[in-house]
Amino acid sequence: MRGCGTSPRRSRHLSRCVQVLGIIGWSGSGKTTLLTALIPCFMQRGLRVSTIKHAHHRFELDQPGKDSYRHRQAGAQEVIVANDAQFALFHEHRGAAPGLAALLQRLEPVDLVLVEGFKGDPVPKLEVYRPELGRPPLWPETAMLAVAADGAVQDCPYPVLPLNRPAAIADFMMKRLALEPQPSVEG
Repeated sequence: MRGCGTSPRRSRHLSRCVQVLGIIGWSGSGKTTLLTALIPCFMQRGLRVSTIKHAHHRFELDQPGKDSYRHRQAGAQEVIVANDAQFALFHEHRGAAPGLAALLQRLEPVDLVLVEGFKGDPVPKLEVYRPELGRPPLWPETAMLAVAADGAVQDCPYPVLPLNRPAAIADFMMKRLALEPQPSVEG
C-alpha cells in the first residue's frame, strides 16, 4: 500500500508519501504497550517514527493560570509553548474535531506514523486482540494486515503474530508495508 492513495497520507512537509499503521483493539488489550515497544524496534531498523493517539475523552494538557492557557482563553487559535528541548502546539478547534488525515498533515516528515485508535479510518491496521477480555475481535468488521495476540485465535483470516514479540511484529510490518530502512544521519 505504497503511494499517495487513501492509505498513506501526504504531509504538507513531504514531497513523498509517508506510511501509516493503525494499532487498534479494545480498551485494555495492550495497544499502548505494543505501540511503545514497536517504536524502538522500527527505529533500530532505521525508520523515523511519529505517533498519533486518539483519546475518547476530553483532556486538558495546559494548566489554568499559565500564560499559554490564558492566551487560549483569550481566543488564540494556536499557541506554541517552547523551550530549548521541546515544544508543544495547542490548537483550539471550535468546530468539528480534525480527522486523522488533517492530523497527519501537521506532522513533520517521517518514515512511519503509528496511529493508536481511529479504527474507522482507511489505513493499514494491526489489531491487538486478547480473547480473555471477552470482547469480540474487530477483524470481522474492519480489514487488517494482521492480528497480534497472546494466545491461540480461532477462525482468524489474517496472520496472527505473537503479541509478546514486538521485534517479530516490526519485521512483519516492514515487509508488509514495504518499508525500507533509511541511511542513518550522523550529526
